[in-house]
Amino acid sequence: MFSNPSENDIKEILKTSKTIAVVGLSPKPKRPSHSVAKAMQEFGYTIIPVRPAVDEVLGEKAYADLESIPAALLSKIDMVDVFRAAEKISPIIDACIQLNVPLIWLQDGVINETEAVRAQQAGIKVVMDRCVYRDYIQLLK
Repeated sequence: MFSNPSENDIKEILKTSKTIAVVGLSPKPKRPSHSVAKAMQEFGYTIIPVRPAVDEVLGEKAYADLESIPAALLSKIDMVDVFRAAEKISPIIDACIQLNVPLIWLQDGVINETEAVRAQQAGIKVVMDRCVYRDYIQLLK
């Protein structure tokens, strides 16, 4: 059974994370992924857009998938923030496990307990059905 980290743990995650790969980051400013990533960028986080068919988002080079991120940059990722439908996250979880990412953050409404538990069993911290921006505002501001 899945449970999110405590609020204190989430606060620590937000304090210590510096680089966020955002899967599903839209180039459209009115999309939630764009506004959340832009805000996190303005708070000082490095954003790595992960979205096929775009060259850049928020002034950062975009990658088609997590596996396309160069090793030197991949090693700096503290968090993979996911803006994808819950039924489409299995390949993202596979990639995170293969690439040994330390943390997966599944945004509001992205609820897939089976995949979240699978990631945890592989040693990855998981936050599910929470907004990284809202948590940043509530816990660190």
